[in-house]
Amino acid sequence: MTPASRRLLTALCVPALIIAVAPIVYLALRALTDGDLAAALDARIIGPAALRTIVLAVLVGAGAVLIGVPFAILTIRTALPLRRTALALGALPLAIPSYVGALALLGALGPRGLLARALEPLGVDRLPVIDGMLGSTVVLTLFTYPYVLLLTAAALRRVDPTLEQAARGMGRGTFDTFLRITFPQIRSAVLAGALLAALYAMSDFGVVSLLRLTTLTREAFLRYDALYDPGGAAAVGLVLGLMALLVVVAEQWTLRGSTQAARRRVRARDAVAPLELGRLRGPALVFILFVIALALVLPLAILCWWAITLAGGDGLLDQLRETLPAALNAAGASAAAAVVCVLLALPVAALVTRAPSRTARVIDSLSFVGYALPGIVVGLGLVFLALRSAPFLYQTVAIVVIAYSVRLLPQAIGGARSGWERVDPRFEQAARGMGRGPLDVLVRVTLPLAAPGVLAGAALVFLTAIKELPATLLLRPNGFETPATLIWEKTRVAEYASAAVPALVVIAISVIPVYLLLVRPELHRRRDG
Repeated sequence: MTPASRRLLTALCVPALIIAVAPIVYLALRALTDGDLAAALDARIIGPAALRTIVLAVLVGAGAVLIGVPFAILTIRTALPLRRTALALGALPLAIPSYVGALALLGALGPRGLLARALEPLGVDRLPVIDGMLGSTVVLTLFTYPYVLLLTAAALRRVDPTLEQAARGMGRGTFDTFLRITFPQIRSAVLAGALLAALYAMSDFGVVSLLRLTTLTREAFLRYDALYDPGGAAAVGLVLGLMALLVVVAEQWTLRGSTQAARRRVRARDAVAPLELGRLRGPALVFILFVIALALVLPLAILCWWAITLAGGDGLLDQLRETLPAALNAAGASAAAAVVCVLLALPVAALVTRAPSRTARVIDSLSFVGYALPGIVVGLGLVFLALRSAPFLYQTVAIVVIAYSVRLLPQAIGGARSGWERVDPRFEQAARGMGRGPLDVLVRVTLPLAAPGVLAGAALVFLTAIKELPATLLLRPNGFETPATLIWEKTRVAEYASAAVPALVVIAISVIPVYLLLVRPELHRRRDG
């Protein structure tokens, strides 16, 4: 690449950097200049919320590992029946927003939930309340373990089988071989999944609000929405953003190790033969079925029960009429965010893969700043930015799309980068040798070959944006509803049955990208292998 082309590509990356960095910079300025920062960050008030945030993140990260790693091993390395189907089903909880999972938990196991009603003939009047730290940990673990599961499963497929065979040939047992040979090769992937789960828990707003656990996200929202203390909300958001940034720094370091390990390819014919479970086959099946039932079947069953039985025929139709326009709003904003993210991601991915340098690495790292920020932090930053510097954006759909783009740009960059890496530079050189210009080569050669990765990144952006709650609550214009905001409004007044239809709609929309990204490739692998 010529110096002129490199400079042009670097200049095209500037909009992505502005999108990623501007909200946190403006939030920091607002927190430092508006109000009494020391009073806003009084340790007696904010300290317990910060501690609960850290404890929740650690518990969820550990819980995701305890579920995701055994699930991956059983479905990748053992002779478990229907293991590939189980792996695909194990990934589907990613399509269920965590706040919908909390709603289902309340409906099934709450003090007046379905289980309590079923036990009434036995004299059980009321079940214990499942909320606070325990309930939040359970719900968030059930809907974040797929991060660990998918990364671990991918790492297990790349493990060099000859090392394991050599260890067994030296008399090592299966468990000893796993600890000494296999686990060191998948450790980076496991830790990366745990960090993703912890980051998700740290940024969660819907679950902790429904289950009444005051973390930093809830504290920031309450200060802005209930107390109308913008300076205090900005200060809390800044603390939360800095904590999340520290987690992402660790995540990026871990993912680099995973990427380096991923370069070793294992041929399918050399794959390790599935391990026979013997007497452990029954407990293994129980574990897999229990996780799928709790994380996938139970939420869907509860929501369907509410939608069909409790809402009634006319009520169901009324809810559908209310939900469908909201679903179109969410789909439109999410699709727009996916397009914006792809357009911003393409020059960044091209610079990183085609002209690697220190500048490229800095740009790549800075683009992840938005991903580190919880939705409520991005929302607060954009609220203050719009009110002070761009009032024409305040309470418009455009600022909602910008918020989604700030948070989800790294997903598009990751997809575009993987697609760009699949394009052999010799094809581009051959096209240029035939007299094609740079733009013509990009349109006719590079983009068609990189399209699978680019589209995968766009689908991830769409999947995550369709479920976004706090940023949408803070930034949406009057009358602009999404299924997520409908769920929030109805659960605030304990109308859980009325929240079932929008919850099922957002799950139905989310299943499409999850199927295309995860389930369909797994079924193809099953058919081919």
